[in-house]
Amino acid sequence: MTRRSVVFAALLLLAACGGQTGGAGAISTLPRTNLTVFAAASLKPPFDQIGARILTTKNVSVTSSYAGTQTLTAQLTQGAPADVFASADTAHMTTVQTAGLLSGPSRLFAHNKLEIAVARRNPKGVHTLADLTRSGLVVVLADPSVPAGKYAQQALSMAHVTVHPASLELQVTGVLSKVALGEADAGIVYVSDIVTDGRVDGIAIPDSQNVIAEYPIAALKGASNSAGAQAFIDLVLSPDGQAILQGAGFQGV
Repeated sequence: MTRRSVVFAALLLLAACGGQTGGAGAISTLPRTNLTVFAAASLKPPFDQIGARILTTKNVSVTSSYAGTQTLTAQLTQGAPADVFASADTAHMTTVQTAGLLSGPSRLFAHNKLEIAVARRNPKGVHTLADLTRSGLVVVLADPSVPAGKYAQQALSMAHVTVHPASLELQVTGVLSKVALGEADAGIVYVSDIVTDGRVDGIAIPDSQNVIAEYPIAALKGASNSAGAQAFIDLVLSPDGQAILQGAGFQGV
């Protein structure tokens, strides 16, 4: 065999091996697709991470719309386009399902619990739900139409406590922001909000007075990227996705 033949054969072998390469090299050759995710506001920290992960592994670019679950439900039932819906309760997911907007059954992917948000180092000395009734204490809650607000009302009821909030926010992040900015002394949010925010401290609520929030996820009928929607849901339910959620203060399923 001539030298030229040997070189040509080696190049053919190298090309053949390159064509079978897996891992990141193969993923980088996937065509970029776009995905729209409607998700409860409390999911922003972990879902941003999951979106970044699926971009690098599947070349799916995620555009996420975060808001109160009741707002997202209204938008979807009024015709807003999206590929995936992740709710902070099962009731709103049922509303979307009843409207015939799901492409298949929803799946529970996380749980959450409530906690009292207070300013750093708890200057007002709030230790229990009963403390939220103290005169002069400015308390904010999520509106009862919001899952976090509904759960807060349930917790207060179990504690036999009546609170007169200074405001009712349309998403749980509004409660968190008002406490963080000093516009309120305390509010009821999710454990995950305390874990991921860093601007406030959290006061634990006993299990006997607490509520377990259930988070379902589903692909939407008429999704423009049904394959990407399923890939996103699969990642959320995978060990990697569950680890991201638990790192953000959620509980697994």
